[in-house]
Amino acid sequence: MADSVLQRIPVVAGLGYVERVRRLPSSFSATLRPEPSNRYFRYAIVVLASGEKVGYVAPEIAVRYFAALTAASPEVMCPARRAALSDHETSGVELLLDFSGLTVVPAE
Repeated sequence: MADSVLQRIPVVAGLGYVERVRRLPSSFSATLRPEPSNRYFRYAIVVLASGEKVGYVAPEIAVRYFAALTAASPEVMCPARRAALSDHETSGVELLLDFSGLTVVPAE
């Protein structure tokens, strides 16, 4: 997976997801699902791995992809990987997604 900015989409994974994230292989497929009923962020996009919630697409990215993912059917999948220790230490990011092959188009 290339490391360009467009392909390194950060996932926000709070303490509630740490154990799930640690069990993930270094590379895996993630499912993206809009979560319009999220009480904290109306454009929330949940990230699932093997059917388990492992975090959310970073808000600044989610707001651009929310409408397209909501309209997409079936669910959208993308390659993902656990972040490097340096990513975690500098930004708290636990996972990175590769949106380069998504079939949905973000809002400008």
